[in-house]
Amino acid sequence: MHDYDVIVIGAGPGGYPAAIRAAQLGKKTAIIEKEAFGGTCLNWGCIPTKTLIASAERYHHAMTSAEFGVTAKGVTFDYRRMIGRKAEIVKKLSGGVRMLLKSNGVDIFEGMARFESAGRISVSQPDGSRLWLSAASLIIAAGSDSAMPGFLPKSGRVLESRAFLDLTELPKNLLVLGGGVIGCEFACMAAALGTKVTVVEMLEDIVMVLDADVRRVLRKRMEGLGVKLLTGAPLTDITADKDNVTGRFKNQTVSGDTLLVAVGRKPNTEALDLARAGVKTDTRGNIPVDSQSRTNIPSVFAVGDLVSGSVQLAHAATQQGIAAAEAAAGLRSRVEKVCPSCIFTAPEIGLAGLTEAHAAANRIPVKTAVFPFSALGKAMAAGETEGFVKWIADPATGQLLGAQAVGCHATELIAEAALAIRNELTVDEVARTIHSHPTMSEAWMEAAHAFSNHCIHLPKRPAR
Repeated sequence: MHDYDVIVIGAGPGGYPAAIRAAQLGKKTAIIEKEAFGGTCLNWGCIPTKTLIASAERYHHAMTSAEFGVTAKGVTFDYRRMIGRKAEIVKKLSGGVRMLLKSNGVDIFEGMARFESAGRISVSQPDGSRLWLSAASLIIAAGSDSAMPGFLPKSGRVLESRAFLDLTELPKNLLVLGGGVIGCEFACMAAALGTKVTVVEMLEDIVMVLDADVRRVLRKRMEGLGVKLLTGAPLTDITADKDNVTGRFKNQTVSGDTLLVAVGRKPNTEALDLARAGVKTDTRGNIPVDSQSRTNIPSVFAVGDLVSGSVQLAHAATQQGIAAAEAAAGLRSRVEKVCPSCIFTAPEIGLAGLTEAHAAANRIPVKTAVFPFSALGKAMAAGETEGFVKWIADPATGQLLGAQAVGCHATELIAEAALAIRNELTVDEVARTIHSHPTMSEAWMEAAHAFSNHCIHLPKRPAR
């Protein structure tokens, strides 16, 4: 029997920070990982996809550089080499996670964890042996897997995102089932490299977490890349043979060399035998938690993708894991409510806090202010004038409630907005904060001025 203060199940972006934080607080800590350090994010999600997206952007920029006075002839790409670069980066970062855990004194166990009770875990190790561990507190950070609906045909041409990332050659004709974040990121990457892409989304539009004005910019760019977007109906009658995958969208037939399935994720909770610990789950197998990531069992915490209502973002899991570790150590830590989201489509998108759509659905009065990149000097110099930033604020007080950005570097820009929203700043406070010129971040200051119709670099609006 091994006795610990804290045991963490899963070494992904929720688990390994939780283990490190617990160790920093003087707790004897162990972590259990069944497959790869860094979890889905590092090995089959955030890092691999963004590495390939970076390669696709380099190629696309080279092909469209003439307007900058740069002529590039004979530009080609080697997808196998792109995949090799992706693997090298993943290996380096995964090794870094293991090093960080060891340097903080966290004991590492490899294998499949299973609850024996609320404070006792068994681990089935790769060599077939089993060991038992106990702890005063346990943090579940086992993550999620891609959902593969049962109606899909079993075929090597029907892939979820992890399997797609292992391809050494891009399909010439890609069919994507699901127009959410994952589906659209892959669609943009493949289209930038010349693949013919069709996205089918049963909802009325792609990436419905976004406000309509942001979706319009994304849809326009994706269609400009040649992506065919079919929304408002499901893909039915799906079949696969040795050459193609075919389905029906409304009254038309659609097909591709490969079908990428991007219809969501399912929690990795079944194999944990949570009932042995008395931990409750919802109807989907997710785990309800409180503001400290604590389950219905006070000594058991859960973080990341398998939490009920989770936003399924790596940085959200990290913050939840740190909060759980601090709570397990007796600190009064809480999970932060304002969590920015980043979408690495073409163009990039960032959002934080309240959306206009959510405000309207819940009858929350808001006022918005927008500044387009087309009016921004740095954006014009960089040839990146597509998109805008938008503040969503209380019309009476000017307190910032939400923000969205779509365009160049939107995933970097959203951090300023999240900081402002978290600290309950007003549009006036942002407007009076000096922003460096020329930068993309000036757009936030300009949009804040626009809230009161005082924007220097936009025409004055008529009085209402």
